[in-house]
Amino acid sequence: MTTYNTIMALAAGAGLITLVYFGRALATQKDIHLESWSLAFAAPGLILFITGMHMTLTWPFAKYFPFDNIIFGEPSFGFGVILLIAAFYLWKRSRTITESGDPAAYLAKVSRPLSLLVFGLGLCLIAIAFAGIIFQLFAAPPEEPISGAFAEYPMIEATFMSGLFALVGVGALLFPFASRGFKTGAAFTKTQWVMAIVWGLSGLGFFLFGALNFFTHIGLIVNTMG
Repeated sequence: MTTYNTIMALAAGAGLITLVYFGRALATQKDIHLESWSLAFAAPGLILFITGMHMTLTWPFAKYFPFDNIIFGEPSFGFGVILLIAAFYLWKRSRTITESGDPAAYLAKVSRPLSLLVFGLGLCLIAIAFAGIIFQLFAAPPEEPISGAFAEYPMIEATFMSGLFALVGVGALLFPFASRGFKTGAAFTKTQWVMAIVWGLSGLGFFLFGALNFFTHIGLIVNTMG
């Protein structure tokens, strides 16, 4: 079975953490090197775009876990597109943004129409979180190292993974409201703080879980060979 949600989770986590740090840099730094942030968005964006699109269109999990194609593929595809668009815009318009006098306010205004898609993806992620709990998804097989130790207790991993999806979803739902009043030098609003915290925590969770899965998935393959 073709699977690559390891690198997808790592890239998604990196993308979320990068967004949080980028927002902080915009709000607190007057001199910001936008080209470097463009590269930081492009790298995980490209990974998520390619893998997410392939998983969305080909359903590599179809034989055993068809729902995983939706859960991992489609949100990664959408997030990858957004990151690539952001990377391209920052690269092409860096001078215009810098010369605007307030890059934070300028980019908040530019991103406002895109907030509809971000909000929609947030709703999708909340739906995935509910599905994970109700249908007890995400449980690892007993042959998988570490995660497999909880195979008899599917609600443990279902709760953990659903919680990560829910946190990202909450941040996405808050994005249209967090962009209001966002400008360089201004104190962060409560909405902006909450969005940053839930994206930072969920990003770190996906980042570390993705890295861990490089060991656990290899172990699963080794334990089920032959």
